[in-house]
Amino acid sequence: MTENRVDYLIAGASHAALAALEAIRMHDTAGSITVLTKEANLPYSPTVLPYVVSGRSAPETVALRRVDYFAQNNIDFLTGCALRRIDAKGKRAHFSDGEAIAYGKLLLATGAAPILPPIPGLRDVTFHVLRTLADATALRAALPQTHAAVVLGAGLIGMHAAENLAKTGAGVTIVETQPQVLPGYFDAAAARIIESAFTAKGIRLALGSKVERVAPGAEGCTLTLADGTSIQADLLLVATGVTPVLDYLQDTGVATERGILVDDSMRTNVADIYAAGDVAQARGFYDDKPVVGGILPDAVEQGRVAGMAMAGDPALAAYPGSVPLNTYAFFGQQALSVGSQSEGEVVFHDTDAYKHQYLKIVMKNNRLTGIFGINRPFDPGIMWQLILRRTDLTQVREQFIAEPRQTARQLMSRLWR
Repeated sequence: MTENRVDYLIAGASHAALAALEAIRMHDTAGSITVLTKEANLPYSPTVLPYVVSGRSAPETVALRRVDYFAQNNIDFLTGCALRRIDAKGKRAHFSDGEAIAYGKLLLATGAAPILPPIPGLRDVTFHVLRTLADATALRAALPQTHAAVVLGAGLIGMHAAENLAKTGAGVTIVETQPQVLPGYFDAAAARIIESAFTAKGIRLALGSKVERVAPGAEGCTLTLADGTSIQADLLLVATGVTPVLDYLQDTGVATERGILVDDSMRTNVADIYAAGDVAQARGFYDDKPVVGGILPDAVEQGRVAGMAMAGDPALAAYPGSVPLNTYAFFGQQALSVGSQSEGEVVFHDTDAYKHQYLKIVMKNNRLTGIFGINRPFDPGIMWQLILRRTDLTQVREQFIAEPRQTARQLMSRLWR
């Protein structure tokens, strides 16, 4: 076993890790940095995986950073190194390849892994998940042989995958325990518009359904639902959620709940250990309770804050809290979800099922707390900032409700110069 020492050690290589790298290098151009990833690839965004499955993006073209980026910034980038354990007192991290690295500051940006539901027989059959680039390429390779597919879960991953499967000509069934699709992002009225787009393409939706068991079949598997319905599948995709990767934390003393608990500088309770991205449980924006954000903008912001804190940047500002933001394209249509549906009062709610349009605006004390739309375009990043900045909309309230996109752009140009 070899051992090296670096000033900054980063476990993980996606958005949070890259934002931390840039923040560190902005303040500390000389400190030694090593980034390790358990995967064999250059850094990429999990959001690109559905496009790899569809063939729209080739695996070799999706890197967020190239090799020369790391060389130019004097950063060691190592692949195939999964974090196995941390010696917090000795300030050493041990990896799957036998490497042990001593660190000055450690950032845990190890992301999340798929949740496998406790369905009897599931582990006795072949199934796919979609969390890594290897998962995406394996799923794409299986498409030409797929005639009947079942997707467990109607979240963003499951819905993206179901659309791509249907476009290959396969028969697709989505099984979801909740009574609607995308329950974490939209209300029932919005979900019905999305559901109608899927059923119009021949995709079967088994909503409010629970899988009782899975059994091997002649060319795949058989799923039995709680109502006794049997579904045959030659491809099964499990997309029932993800959970932060925490298996390396044993005996470290690092505090966890659903994820790694951090303060507003992304520090854990253990000296010189930080966490950011899908693995971190940071302060929520609305009530200060710690939440696992699990979205790209949060990962970037948390990584930036962590990097500044690790490097001792005096310009560091506290993490503002997690505000959900998701964009979802489906069958040529677009759905946007920013903020909370329950923090405040609904000041506008319009559904036009015939035109496949929907818009809901939520405010509290004339400040935007949530906005949700389907085929009613607005700039989600600007809305996200309006929420984070707690921008007072009193003077433009009616204008904003009537024309949210244009009004928000005008506010941005006036307030954020």
